[in-house]
Amino acid sequence: MAAERPVALVTGASVGIGKELARRFAAGGHDLVLVARRADELRAVAAELSAAHGVTAHVVPADLADPAAPQQLFADLAGRGITVDVLVNNAGFGVYGPLVDADPGKLLQMVQVNVVALTALCRLFLPGMVERRRGRVLNVASIASFLPGPLLAGYYASKAYVRSLSEALAEETRGTGVTVTCLCPGPVRTEFAQAAGMAGAKLFEGPNTLDAGTVADAGYRATLRGDRVVIP
Repeated sequence: MAAERPVALVTGASVGIGKELARRFAAGGHDLVLVARRADELRAVAAELSAAHGVTAHVVPADLADPAAPQQLFADLAGRGITVDVLVNNAGFGVYGPLVDADPGKLLQMVQVNVVALTALCRLFLPGMVERRRGRVLNVASIASFLPGPLLAGYYASKAYVRSLSEALAEETRGTGVTVTCLCPGPVRTEFAQAAGMAGAKLFEGPNTLDAGTVADAGYRATLRGDRVVIP
């Protein structure tokens, strides 16, 4: 009997860095759990990767801005007997403009996705990895995690949280067979700018702007090595 393939769960897997990371893990022989809000896009990614690499790709539409979503996702996979070997917390977005002018609901949704859901998923999936003495976590932060960011204050702060949490978890899990990696890209050509209300911003059009595939390559390799922080 052939050995079961490891399973990688990727949030925000329908576009951008998340989609590219799903491609890397599929090419590396992982079955997938693809999570995002847009079911049609997820199904297209699943069909592409199943056809290209012969992997099984489970599609789980979910909105991580819903506080109940992480627990529902965990329970759904447990009910189907799916063990997650790699957790990729990629989902996230920004809100551009002065904090005093930000839509309160959207601002709190950002914190829910970038901070709360990521933390909840780590708490839900890490115990099983530690018990099995194998597993990998990749949390996608940003180079923004290293400094404050006026006009993206909440976003920068949320990514500082992600990096801090990731580095602490990497130390807490040292010697358990589990690794935690934090990916910190700079500006990337994705839907981020448009979703944040920054369409046309020069920050995302300069010579140092990376494509999502380059960032995913760096994150994937660093995760396999067990690196703690990687800046593409």
